[in-house]
Amino acid sequence: MNSTLLRLVVSAGLCLSGTLAVAAENDVHVTPLMQKDLPNYPGKEGLMILVEYGPGAADPIHKHDANAFVYVLEGQIVMQVKGEKEVTLSPGETYYEGPSDIHVVGRNASKTKPAKFVVVLLKNKGAPVLTPVN
Repeated sequence: MNSTLLRLVVSAGLCLSGTLAVAAENDVHVTPLMQKDLPNYPGKEGLMILVEYGPGAADPIHKHDANAFVYVLEGQIVMQVKGEKEVTLSPGETYYEGPSDIHVVGRNASKTKPAKFVVVLLKNKGAPVLTPVN
């Protein structure tokens, strides 16, 4: 596992604690906003995170093992899951990733401006935010 991927996995794990924002080596900053058990769905939780991409920043290939709902706040982001077309999203636009989707593209569309988006994850309680995929 390369160091960037390892740091992103550690960052994702720290997000679950809800205590600090972590910047990955590739200029992706993740800030936990809210974590809540879902009593109507035993063993499940909701997690809301703020993701900030620096100019030109990108994620490694990964999956979430969760239902992930994305809402773009600022800038433009490019997203793609395996088997689907790449899409560019602007402020106010949304995106969805399912538990079995492999996230093959996640990046800032701009090399000069930051991008910011909120992700709501519905997942198994205590499960990692993301899992790297080779």
